[in-house]
Amino acid sequence: MPAATLWRLAATELHRRYRERSLTPRAVLDAVLERMDAVNPRVRAVVARRDAAARAEADAATQRFASGRPLSALDGVPLTVKDSLFTTDLTTTCGTAALRAFRPGHDEIAAGRARAGGAILVGKTNVPEFANDGYTTNPLFGATGNPWAPQLTPGGSSGGAVAAVAAGIAPLAIAQDGGGSIRRPASHTGLVGLKPSLSAWPREHTLPGLLLDFDCIGPVARTVADARLLFDAVRGAAPADRSSMAAAWAAAQPSARRTAPLRLLYVEHLGGNPLDRQIAASCRHAVQQLAALGHHVEESELPLDVSFLLECWPQIGQVGLAAMFDRHPEWEHQASPRYREAAAAGRAVDAPRLWRILEEVRRLRREATAVFEHADVIVMPAAAALPWPAEEPYPRVIDGREVGPRGHAVYTGWVNAAGLPGLALPALPSAEGLPIGIQLIGPYGSDDLLLDLGEAYEALEPWADRWPPL
Repeated sequence: MPAATLWRLAATELHRRYRERSLTPRAVLDAVLERMDAVNPRVRAVVARRDAAARAEADAATQRFASGRPLSALDGVPLTVKDSLFTTDLTTTCGTAALRAFRPGHDEIAAGRARAGGAILVGKTNVPEFANDGYTTNPLFGATGNPWAPQLTPGGSSGGAVAAVAAGIAPLAIAQDGGGSIRRPASHTGLVGLKPSLSAWPREHTLPGLLLDFDCIGPVARTVADARLLFDAVRGAAPADRSSMAAAWAAAQPSARRTAPLRLLYVEHLGGNPLDRQIAASCRHAVQQLAALGHHVEESELPLDVSFLLECWPQIGQVGLAAMFDRHPEWEHQASPRYREAAAAGRAVDAPRLWRILEEVRRLRREATAVFEHADVIVMPAAAALPWPAEEPYPRVIDGREVGPRGHAVYTGWVNAAGLPGLALPALPSAEGLPIGIQLIGPYGSDDLLLDLGEAYEALEPWADRWPPL
């Protein structure tokens, strides 16, 4: 492969080539940085770089492979980290002027574990302000464009993360999913995105959470094998996050990794919410492919009542903003007006309403456990709409019907509230060539099961050779 196109190689292929010494981490990093120079101005995915430090780390990784002592399967692999997550040596702005120069002095656990394994952090990726929207723009860095159509959004809040991987800036990204912020952007850019089970990747050294305990950190990649590589390198309990111990226990149970044939439940529509017809057709084709693998597929409505959750979702974020600003009033003073307005609305939410939200989350988690006594995996669209103009906060019409700010996002938030793993996988693109994704959802701790099913589906319906025409 010519040196100029080394940025196309998957992380698993890089590790193989490094070990056989047909390729070096330094050569790959040089190609990645050259690619970033070429395409990042068009998509604005990466907002902070560390070229000199990355080159030194690539040289060190090259020496380790030369002496046969790589640190891990991630050693020498380029990686980006979302700009809402702490990194020791780069700012974490979270897209707001209030944190323009904020250097936390710590790595988020996921970033620290990846770097300890030799992964080379090449930059931080763009987010909406406070990482709290389904598209990606902010006052510091502007809007991120979708590599498949730069005038359109890659979604959010992990828009920069997916744009970087889709554009070939790095094969792996560490991203964040509080209500679909990995899975929807992955579906909009033709990528694999895993929202792990709650705390399968433990959390420590974080910004204040805006969505209770719904936020998860997870991998974005071009292939399921690459997503698994990063997931496995970072997973595992940490004493600072006690719920990560439950996640590790659940993953070790025999029921967490069933074998074929699986019982799949396909849910095309969620309540009366509209779905783009091209997405519906693409997802139906994907379900047919899953059935062709020998799995038993049934179709029905979601056997869970998530109507209250969909109704109250904006209030959860508003209360979270209000709590964050009460702790950091200087952040509120510098925030964009609509976030100050959202925090004001959050302060108006009374305690009984918040208590009911917490009770509904507990109910959802109990009832979701019962659902998986009758199905192994739920299959749904990952997003209800195709990508829309990059500067617009959400699509206002889906399948001819007007929708609100969460109309495109109805399929994902309930998975976060339930604490379940969700894996976004590419399906057939739209007639315009825009990516579309499906979503696999399993019981708590079944992350490996979803990855196994995703790999089998990918073998039948490969997508890794689809590249945007940048």
